[in-house]
Amino acid sequence: MASTVVLVAVFVLDLVAFALAVAAEQRRNTAKIVTGSDNKRYCQYDSDIATGLGVGALLFLLVSHLLIMAVSRCLCCGKGLRPSASRAWAIALFITTWVFFLIAEICLLAGSVRNAYHTKYRTMLSESPPSCETLRKGIFGAGAAFTVLTGIVSELYYVIFSNANEAPSPYSRDSGIRMGNL
Repeated sequence: MASTVVLVAVFVLDLVAFALAVAAEQRRNTAKIVTGSDNKRYCQYDSDIATGLGVGALLFLLVSHLLIMAVSRCLCCGKGLRPSASRAWAIALFITTWVFFLIAEICLLAGSVRNAYHTKYRTMLSESPPSCETLRKGIFGAGAAFTVLTGIVSELYYVIFSNANEAPSPYSRDSGIRMGNL
């Protein structure tokens, strides 16, 4: 039977990761062009907190996924699952959870790295203004969405895996041939 403690722990970790990713989306860098004392224009960026929030979401999602994989022994280690519909679903959900997890981690990592990037060059007042590049809207949002999908699918995977792991063997019935004396 699936452990309630594991399910609650994974839910809480995924919920924190989701909240951090949403907060990172809301707190993305913005930039404005300012003129310095040397008559050069440059980009002035506001708070860089979204990078830390994105990295935090990435780490909480990583811990959540590692916990599920450790408890289920990553489906590959330990005793094999008995042939059943639960085993087929467990394998399909295992693959799906890894795909969603990788997409979420890539979105959160790319968003954090891109959000931390600040252009450094300056231009003279007579030249065109500098390009103040910032993170596109929706990168952390996509990471948050895939965090939710990863959480749902990984918990479903763990429950189905537990059912498949504890199912009675379909070949455990009596063969009908006795080899000893009664």
